[in-house]
Amino acid sequence: MNGMGPIRLWVLMLALLAAVCPLTEARAQVGETVATCVRPIRAGDTVRAMLAQPQAFDCTPDQSAYGAGDFWALSKPLPTLPGDLHDRMSISFASAWQNATTLHILYADGSIRHIAFTSATTSRYLLLGPMIAVPLPRATTRPVRILWEVHGAANLRGVVRGARLQHYAQALEVESELSLLYGAIMGMVVALAIYNLALWPALRQPLQPVYCLLLFFITGYALSSSGLIGQWLPWLDNNERHRWNAIMLGGVALTIVVFARHFFEREVFRGWLDRLSVVVFVLIAVPNVAFALFAPWWIRPLDTAVVAGFAVLLGFLIAVFVQAWRRRSNFAWAFALGWGTPIVLAMFRVLNAAHLIAWRPWIDQSTVLSMGAEALIASLGVAYRIYLLSRERDLARADERVARRLADTDPLTGLFNRRAFLEQAIGRSGPQTLILADIDHFKRINDTLGHDEGDEVLRIFARTLGEAAGLDMLVARIGGEEFALLADASRAPDAETLLARLRAVAYPSGLKVTASLGLCTGPMRDESDWRHLYREADQALFAAKNGGRDRACWGVAIDMPPLPAPLLPSVRSKRNARLGRRAFARTADHDGGTGAGAGRARLSSSDGRYPRDDP
Repeated sequence: MNGMGPIRLWVLMLALLAAVCPLTEARAQVGETVATCVRPIRAGDTVRAMLAQPQAFDCTPDQSAYGAGDFWALSKPLPTLPGDLHDRMSISFASAWQNATTLHILYADGSIRHIAFTSATTSRYLLLGPMIAVPLPRATTRPVRILWEVHGAANLRGVVRGARLQHYAQALEVESELSLLYGAIMGMVVALAIYNLALWPALRQPLQPVYCLLLFFITGYALSSSGLIGQWLPWLDNNERHRWNAIMLGGVALTIVVFARHFFEREVFRGWLDRLSVVVFVLIAVPNVAFALFAPWWIRPLDTAVVAGFAVLLGFLIAVFVQAWRRRSNFAWAFALGWGTPIVLAMFRVLNAAHLIAWRPWIDQSTVLSMGAEALIASLGVAYRIYLLSRERDLARADERVARRLADTDPLTGLFNRRAFLEQAIGRSGPQTLILADIDHFKRINDTLGHDEGDEVLRIFARTLGEAAGLDMLVARIGGEEFALLADASRAPDAETLLARLRAVAYPSGLKVTASLGLCTGPMRDESDWRHLYREADQALFAAKNGGRDRACWGVAIDMPPLPAPLLPSVRSKRNARLGRRAFARTADHDGGTGAGAGRARLSSSDGRYPRDDP
């Protein structure tokens, strides 16, 4: 990919985020903002007293400075919404770790209505975001203030955040739009996971299961952080949903460390970065596991440790990219493309958690959106890396095939050598015909024309044998001037025709070259069959040499082994077939002479060599 390609893709991803971010801000834009002030609950406090004393509340923006505990949160005077007074209104605010909440709604006529729910019953009011949208009771007058009574608030980011007064129908409209968005993100992530799991048995790349695990945690985080799992599982305690949200986000962070180690080449993580990845993994794992086990006890220091771990992760990812760029990694652009936007948006989340910037709804939503975009872009990076690895594997296999071919091939003639010939020959089914061909008077050729011309004779002879053989036949050089051809007995080349073809070829210096053939038919099931068949063909070749050369002799045919007995009795004729060993020899002489090869091919036990070439 050229240099502009990653830039264009990154700009495209930012454009997609810019297009969908208004949806995440849509809930913040529906209705009117409601500012709130807080104070801790003290003994003797009453609802009417709190509503009558707004000056007793602290309106500082950073409500988390009070720490965990029980709180009153009083709204500023509620704005007037356009529309019919009888249209149902709702108050929405961000979901937080709280044990129980009661809303006391003061109306213009002085009446107070109450709506209470606990963390176990929050799901009835939970919308995507996650936001809690509580429909206000209808009354003949409009609401003027709302007083929250919150017990068991962890107050990590505030007691009441993002409160807005809105028509309930508008909140449901935004809910349907966000449902489509989250459904598209999770559908895409699940599809990518299934696709990579389907490819893994074939490709066996260790990156793929790690990437699928990352997609699993992203899906779990999207379900928990959006509140969707709370809608699907209404019995799920909202505080437990927050716990699972932390677990899934921690799983994403830990898997990112492992993913980065598998995504890049080994050279990138060699040395200090490899040791740093282990340290980062521990710094993320320990506080996340502690938060999952011990919250709400020590929830604030545990939350601080978790945020610090994510800050370390961001620094680690930047260091990984710098190291990959310095080592000129092929995958640096894909990593930057996939993780650039999530890293930038995660920085905003860390800054908000550290109370350095104010909370906004898009901060929570941007994490899910950027992870969805990352899953899509990272899938391109994973696909690109798999492509490169597959190409490297294919090149390695091609090199292996070339090396194996060189190891299996005679370098002079290009035919199989003896070892490769036996690997291919042994185990062939059915009767096989082995033809041994030996060039006549080859020593005289070498002495007369020289070794270079002798090598050329061998090459021409080998090429002629190869052209005479069919596609299913094996041809090999198994000795100095000795060649072997193996074929199914029913398709073996005719010996006389093969001799004539070898004679008719033009050789260097107009030399006339002939050959002697020894043939035999038999099984080739195992190595013992090969030795037996070769011995018979070799005896026939010796007979052809003794018979005057330039001829072919057949050795004793070797019977095929009997077929195994049938499982069911078979019907046999009354006359039993008698099998006997039949020996025959045939001599093919272009002059029609009857020499020593005309009878059965025999080899004297006192001399196992071919007749010596004439000097």
